[in-house]
Amino acid sequence: MKALITFIFSLTSLFFSFSLFTETGGAAAEKDGVYIVYMGAAASSKGSLRDDHAQLLSSLLTRKKNALVHNYKYGFSGFAAILSEEEAHSIAKRPGVVSVFPDPVLELHTTRSWDFLKYQTSVEVESNPNSDSNSTSQDSDGAIIGILDTGIWPESESFNDKAMGPVPSRWNGTCAREQDFNASNCNKKIIGARSYDVDQRSIIKYHSPRDMIGHGTHVASTAGGSEVQGVSYYGLAAGTAKGGSPGSRIAMYAVCSPHNGCSGSSILAAFDDAISDGVDVLSLSLGAPSFLKPELANDPIALGAFHAVQHGIIVVCSAGNAGPTPGSVVNAAPWIVTVAASTIDRDFESDVVLGGNKVIKGEGINFADIQKTPTYPIIYAKSAKKSGADENDARNCNPDSMDQGIIKGKIVVCDNEDSLYAPSEKKDEVKKLGGIGVVLIDDESRTVASTFGIFPMTVISSKDAAKVLSYINSTKNPVATILPTTSPTKYKPAPNIAYFSSRGPSTIPKNILKPDIAAPGVNILAAWIGNDTVEAPEGKEPPLYNVISGTSMACPHVSGIAATVKSRNPKWSPSAIRSAIMTTAIQINNLKASITNEKGTAATPYDLGAGEVSTTGPLQPGLVYETTTIDYLNFLCYNGYDISTIKNITNNIPDGFTCPKESSIDLISNINYPSIAISNFNEKAGRKVNRTLTNVAGDDKTEDAKTVYTVSIDAPAGLDVRVVPDKLQFTKNGDKSSYQVSFSAVNPLKNDVFGSITWSNGKYKVRSPFAVSSKNDD
Repeated sequence: MKALITFIFSLTSLFFSFSLFTETGGAAAEKDGVYIVYMGAAASSKGSLRDDHAQLLSSLLTRKKNALVHNYKYGFSGFAAILSEEEAHSIAKRPGVVSVFPDPVLELHTTRSWDFLKYQTSVEVESNPNSDSNSTSQDSDGAIIGILDTGIWPESESFNDKAMGPVPSRWNGTCAREQDFNASNCNKKIIGARSYDVDQRSIIKYHSPRDMIGHGTHVASTAGGSEVQGVSYYGLAAGTAKGGSPGSRIAMYAVCSPHNGCSGSSILAAFDDAISDGVDVLSLSLGAPSFLKPELANDPIALGAFHAVQHGIIVVCSAGNAGPTPGSVVNAAPWIVTVAASTIDRDFESDVVLGGNKVIKGEGINFADIQKTPTYPIIYAKSAKKSGADENDARNCNPDSMDQGIIKGKIVVCDNEDSLYAPSEKKDEVKKLGGIGVVLIDDESRTVASTFGIFPMTVISSKDAAKVLSYINSTKNPVATILPTTSPTKYKPAPNIAYFSSRGPSTIPKNILKPDIAAPGVNILAAWIGNDTVEAPEGKEPPLYNVISGTSMACPHVSGIAATVKSRNPKWSPSAIRSAIMTTAIQINNLKASITNEKGTAATPYDLGAGEVSTTGPLQPGLVYETTTIDYLNFLCYNGYDISTIKNITNNIPDGFTCPKESSIDLISNINYPSIAISNFNEKAGRKVNRTLTNVAGDDKTEDAKTVYTVSIDAPAGLDVRVVPDKLQFTKNGDKSSYQVSFSAVNPLKNDVFGSITWSNGKYKVRSPFAVSSKNDD
């Protein structure tokens, strides 16, 4: 993947790397580490310990008095402790223990976007003017959005509680009291704030829900921030900032610190507290690196999310920033809503003007104060190669590769074809040598605005770079300038899937189509922290709102919409809300053509899942796919877990449940999910899957409750898809009706193929994408 493209990505690479366990201070660090002991379901929701949990913990603390890091007892059972490898292996053999694994350190996945989504919705769906997801009037006391992140900056105006009613009586959470954060920092918007220590013996500690990085503040305001007029990023992207559900409450769980990362043990502790506190939605813009995906039983996000969903909480997670590599999607458990990142119709344009006033469009945010007419010499970095340096290093503007005498006083055109150095490092090298500007050539990051501060820098495409280099080579004294950034709107086409957004197919689990949905994650303006983490233009204060990109930014868009759906339909299950979001997704862009990926070709479900999220469609989906407890238990069976392990994981097992006699990965395709994924497809045998839909179109007294839906199928050439029956009748709200889909082919599939199945009654369209692959990926 290209060097990280935004400020927050730089922070991620600095602070959040993946390790097998959190290092501890002192001599014991060489052999001891933090391990998570996961014991499945809790004894009760009141925090009492299971007998086996209490006995094991007591035995441990008798031997190692200060070993305990976290104790999990509300939503699930277990603990995190400082153990030797030998102790971890021994505990793993004890009755009641599901898994023991080293504490992983996970990474972060890092205004106009809501206006754009509402416009896009009106293109695809008949908008109900009384169903604006950004309205607070119908939200009652609002859903409670729990956010696991870097903390929150409570002084931001995005967290004002004007016109909000009392804190819901069902809230059981707390507001932390720390040196830089106390109960007065909470209000009727921020109703809870907690923070977590990874290890009491860590040399560097930061224990506070106050955000010192900015990521959590940005995410929280995107999901549920109050409406704030007249905001901008130093005049760029000016307008009104608001979250997806302004009427919702926010509970921050600070699981990431600047020095100790986002530990899995802290994430599990936050899940445990959030379940007890009474949140409705959990939003996580973080996850494991794509190259080191843990098994479900060793994945703190998958485990915590499983228990949260069992308690009626919908969990929304970012898909990761390892795109466009196939199979890079993370947070892919079927009980999680997994979100990809897309662009919006606002650009951050910083143009290059060549001699003769020829304008080349560029991308990037800079506040440079140089002449707007092309008066500065411009050169290609390769021609400034330092004696003895590698030519490839020179043209990429890598450190110690260019001659200062040639660079000084010039605008330098740099390639960005390696991943050894970030664009910011190339900028710093040119600046150090006396260069006055940089034009970076990069097709991928041309679509995402990086922030370059006061230094004149922009990014152009390789196609436009050919024009710039041709001009340089054909002119004796080539000159240029770089214009300061503007932020035009109504940019087309939009949305596109961002190049960094992680892609399917999912590898864990099999036969679940991931990501689920796409949402704006590029150049998103939202609240920021009040310190100097961002380079400000000369004479300006640090920004109160910042523009960053990542699937981290896409995730809270969906969390906000989920919160609005939950507040309007409090009895809906997490799977019903997920289905409503997926089946009403948008597939067309603002040119009324198919949404595309970073290459400009039609995006597939591996890129965007069911499509771009709609703000209004999920409020009235017509029908929903409810994924039941039995579905999730069968999923665990099909993944190879035996019934005794499953009984340890959850106490929500129906009487008489056992794993099916026929249990294989392929059967995962049959759980009642809103999309369909089939792998290892054999054209001779074909494949059949079943689905069940539930009517949610109004109450029993409305005409919507009595209706007939007819199916339409969009199938690729070479794949025969049949649905039986082709009509479904519903007589009242809550009615269920099932159908079967048969896939067959005459010839083997050469590539993965995609299509969709849509049920419609003339008013509602309920669309499910499918993906079929003949590759054996077991």
